[in-house]
Amino acid sequence: MNAPGNPSAAAWQDFCAKLAKAGEVILASDVPADPLVQAEGFRYLSRLARLGLEQYVEASDPDFPFFYVLSHETAKIGADNPDNKYLNASICGTSDYRITGTRGSMFYFSIVANAMRYHIDGSCTATGSLLGDQITWGPNGEVEIIASMNPQPGNWLRLEADTSVIIIRQSSLDRVKETPGSFRIERIGGPAVPASLDPAKLHAGLAAAGQFVGGVAATFADWTRMFRAHPNTFAPIDQSMFQKGGGSPDIYYAHGYWAIAEDEAWLIEVTPPDCYYWNFQINNWWMESFDYRFRQITVNKHSARLEPDGSVRIIAAARDPGFGNWVDTSGHSVGTALLRWAGASEHPLPATRIVKLADLVGAKP
Repeated sequence: MNAPGNPSAAAWQDFCAKLAKAGEVILASDVPADPLVQAEGFRYLSRLARLGLEQYVEASDPDFPFFYVLSHETAKIGADNPDNKYLNASICGTSDYRITGTRGSMFYFSIVANAMRYHIDGSCTATGSLLGDQITWGPNGEVEIIASMNPQPGNWLRLEADTSVIIIRQSSLDRVKETPGSFRIERIGGPAVPASLDPAKLHAGLAAAGQFVGGVAATFADWTRMFRAHPNTFAPIDQSMFQKGGGSPDIYYAHGYWAIAEDEAWLIEVTPPDCYYWNFQINNWWMESFDYRFRQITVNKHSARLEPDGSVRIIAAARDPGFGNWVDTSGHSVGTALLRWAGASEHPLPATRIVKLADLVGAKP
């Protein structure tokens, strides 16, 4: 396709070229050649394209923001938490915003203002945050939060000039029984009606969305490479890199990489510290959670079966040996894993070992 003198066509061609170049992340020589890993990699790029277009094209007007879902059941980023509901809104840090809504019954709530630079350098840096117990809620769970650079009375979320997104995290201990809250956002003092589509803004949005796909894919592939240097273990890692990636400031993240045969199991043993939430999950090579709609791929503070001494043993394997705390490797022989300690003053790293799955069946580990 050649459309000289048509800037929109040129922007589209550039977007498509960026998508094609992102494929180099999947085809890197050190990425497993396993057909499943490769297929998931290219599906991952298609998912990132959907998310990038939603964020940088459809939801890019900071005068008329709305909450959209940047990570969900069929599009995932950076070890997305199956227990979480994520809401994002694109904003301008120099404007003021009002967030209103109702809490719902999910036990954990946080709202974080970020300078979102995924499409530039893979970072998402917090500029302000409020946790659930720092917020004044109404008697029926209703809330109003003002997001601005200047301090405000009541619930105030601090923005900085380069803040570009607000992220709400809601976590459940029981996804079946707990329901998420409902929230909306509006700019204070903004125009009454959106302007017609500005071609230049579309071009910029397509460029950012294309860069987002390659930037996110490359960032988390590099994380996987780092975890792979210590397979089947949880090595201590500077938490600042996870905060740069958009992690919540009250959570300690222990990432790992696993590689097991179909007849093997990965045992993870740890004593949970005093904290309001923890979970363990396994993911694919691209740090996407496995399909938690249909498979058991996570254990949390509510669902875990503890040992008499308060410790927990989690078993990652191709099939359930029947002792509880099993997470399904979902047809994979390699992948990543994440343990979260939320609100903990201590952050123990698990002991791990590889055992034969047959040795577990019929005998308690």
